[in-house]
Amino acid sequence: MRLTSGFDASASALTAQRLRMDVISSNIANAETTRASYANGRYEPYKRKMVVLEPGAQSFADTLNGQMNGSGNAPGVKATKIIEDSTPSKLVYNPTHPDADENGYVKMPNVDVLKEMVDMISASRSYEANVTALNASKGMFVKALEIGK
Repeated sequence: MRLTSGFDASASALTAQRLRMDVISSNIANAETTRASYANGRYEPYKRKMVVLEPGAQSFADTLNGQMNGSGNAPGVKATKIIEDSTPSKLVYNPTHPDADENGYVKMPNVDVLKEMVDMISASRSYEANVTALNASKGMFVKALEIGK
């Protein structure tokens, strides 16, 4: 087992949470965007995006065996893809809006700003927790080096 495995795990989590915060920021910024894409002769509203995270290793047993043999997968987490939320767009009655249909309804993005803020707080707290874990690992290395003096 490498001494830097803790650093690797924290670094991968920091990268993943940073990506989550970037995607959430994009969702919030586009919460009112009714012309995000053009398809079939019509403008479509922005679709909420989400980050898919997966573990760096398949299971605990695989990780343990790999670390014991020295050929383990990278610890931590990885972002595998960014997907669009499939929930339907919200219809809002606003006949004066330039994108209103013949009945006066506008298709708005499927972004709930309150939900995005909760996700942002969660990602931010996870990021902070991983910074704390990284600093604790660094502190342990410094203390171990002081023993050798």
